[in-house]
Amino acid sequence: MTDPENVVVVGNGQAGVQLVDSLRKEGYTGAITLLGEEPHHPYQRPPLSKDYLAAGKAPVPLPLRPEKFFTTNDVDARLGVSVTAIDRDARTVSLDDGTTLAYSTLVLATGAANRELTVPGAGLAGIHGLRSLTDAETLHARLDAVRSVVVIGAGFIGLEFAAAARARGLDVTVLEYADRPMGRALTPEMSGFFADAHQRLGVSLRLGEGIASFDADEAGHVAAAVSTTGQRYPADLVLVGVGVLPRTELAAAAGLEVENGIVVDGSLRTSDPDIYALGDCASFPNVHAGTRTRLESVQNATDQARHAAHAILGAGAGSKPGYADLPWFWSNQGPLRLQIAGLSAPGDQTVLRGNPAQEKFSVFCFRNGILAAVESVNQPADHMAARRLLAAGRTLTPEQAADPDFDLKSYSKQQPATL
Repeated sequence: MTDPENVVVVGNGQAGVQLVDSLRKEGYTGAITLLGEEPHHPYQRPPLSKDYLAAGKAPVPLPLRPEKFFTTNDVDARLGVSVTAIDRDARTVSLDDGTTLAYSTLVLATGAANRELTVPGAGLAGIHGLRSLTDAETLHARLDAVRSVVVIGAGFIGLEFAAAARARGLDVTVLEYADRPMGRALTPEMSGFFADAHQRLGVSLRLGEGIASFDADEAGHVAAAVSTTGQRYPADLVLVGVGVLPRTELAAAAGLEVENGIVVDGSLRTSDPDIYALGDCASFPNVHAGTRTRLESVQNATDQARHAAHAILGAGAGSKPGYADLPWFWSNQGPLRLQIAGLSAPGDQTVLRGNPAQEKFSVFCFRNGILAAVESVNQPADHMAARRLLAAGRTLTPEQAADPDFDLKSYSKQQPATL
């Protein structure tokens, strides 16, 4: 028989650990089992592509929670364990050690996996991805022994890595098939700024050039990257950062609905009422985008975990609205800290506030005259004001956003007028 109060969480990243924390804080006293594939104590991933790659001794990974958290909260946290199958009828999961584990509620926080290249030579030694602590440890050590680096993809991870490699004095070339960096996430104005900024840092940013193949040396190690234009770029090390795919294999094999992620409703519940999904693997109805989306961010993972904990425990059942927390993101690239609040879209009206030449400015995005998103570089006050406004459903005019004398901070803290 299934334990009537046994929550099993598959994935011990940001979403899974936050869910465990929230369940206990909300008063859940039943059994909790947290399963993680990696042998490491749960750690924070964002520093892996930033601080962890700096020259010198590799920093100690930052834990998501102290080790004593799991014993104090009576959590059966298992490391190095993979789930191989879900039996929805029996309400059990099969583990790779041959055992089964019963659940009353199953939570899939399986995250995402790096997209892999399929071009000739993609399997050569010296070509790396960056997703896990082991990846970061390998790259940190390798960067001490190389001179030329090629990065495939000018997304967040690729450009964070490129900036870190340049800071270590290495020759860095970035190949990006699209016509601008971070094009899926940023406005053209902000993309253009970062293209120029990375080139000022000494990065050779090759836009409109994808990867066609890799050449090897006599030892079978990568020696060069060949772009779609036929240009050959010497490389002692290659970092592949061409995006990720949601890890939906378990859900699909169990017959759950999957479409660019595990499909969930506003409570983060899947097509099976006893199974939830959250974080990078979940496709949810996004009120800010006006469509179903999947987001890859710490904010989304932690906020969805808190929301799911309420849903699992039935807190406010029938009155709590669907998940609608404001999405926000950040990326550190050399001396530049990019912060984004909300979600921009093609066709948004953009308004500049601040001075890009001083590397301190924001781009305000308006949709049908309403504030929809704000992108900021080295302007944390603008970012926090934007988050307050967007979370409260408030706006300002494009003229106010552009006016350097307009007190954005005070305005964002004002209480909206009531009728």
